Amino acid sequence: MRWWWAVAALVVAVAAELAVGRGVDWPQLDPLEQRILVELRLPRLATALLAGGGLGAAGLLLQAVLRNPLAAPELAGVNPGAVLGVLGGIQLGLVPADSAAGALVAALLGGAAGGSLMWVLARDGSPAQIATYGLLGSAALAGITTLLLAYQPGRFGNALRWLVGSVDGRVWAHVSVAWPWLATALLLAWLCSAVLGMLAAGDGHAAALGLSPRPVRALGLALSVALAAGAVALAGALAFVGLVVPHVARALCGADLRRALPAAALLGATMVTGADAVAQVLTLLVQSGSAGQRLAVPAGAVTALLGAVALVVVARRSPHVEVS
Repeated sequence: MRWWWAVAALVVAVAAELAVGRGVDWPQLDPLEQRILVELRLPRLATALLAGGGLGAAGLLLQAVLRNPLAAPELAGVNPGAVLGVLGGIQLGLVPADSAAGALVAALLGGAAGGSLMWVLARDGSPAQIATYGLLGSAALAGITTLLLAYQPGRFGNALRWLVGSVDGRVWAHVSVAWPWLATALLLAWLCSAVLGMLAAGDGHAAALGLSPRPVRALGLALSVALAAGAVALAGALAFVGLVVPHVARALCGADLRRALPAAALLGATMVTGADAVAQVLTLLVQSGSAGQRLAVPAGAVTALLGAVALVVVARRSPHVEVS
């Protein structure tokens, strides 16, 4: 029955995403509005669904393999590394600013580097220490990104997209590059979910079942990097989606990753789609005068506000992380 609530929430979010915003006057659409719907609004919706699903699943994998309820792509070096990879590639001239495939490759390399930095810093540390070093690595990567932007601010006119996260301006060319990668990574994660879920009970439990914890944890981290970096390449660093969604998914479906992983992807898609619908409403509300016409509230700003509140709630309920 709880699954029906999740599906209903997604349907409401999709309906709201298509109903609000500019350019389309429902229910009768003229030829221009039909073109706007097909070429702009539907790719925007697909971007929100894909990015949200990837981040939700990535966050659940991180929290499971690190056994830390505060683990998330933005707190494990993955999202900051992916953003730095994209902006660094643009700065070095290796990635054209409008290249969907180039952004995906740069985000994957950067996200892998950020996740590897966390892994190298922690080395033989406990899962809780790995998450702590991930937070430190994320801060360092964000600092490098800030220095990069300060060095040549005029070169990154769309830097806000990567730093805050936005689904605005995405077209079918971006979606066609991202969806095969995200769909494949999500399928692989689900196929490995039974093995990865054994880490949640502790390294000793996994070892007793004949699994070596370190390579299994490395597999989970690799899959989470693939999902998170693919989402960042498509929509930027949408904050707190990977932190909040896994808690809701486990509340609905339990700790079994075989059920919780699809739920996390579904709820992540719902969260980002709903957040973008709210962002479009806020954009319409603030558009008064010449300054307002240039202002578009990004979806990442809405997810950050919602996630900040959720982070406080999660931290207060989980003040200590027990590690076997």
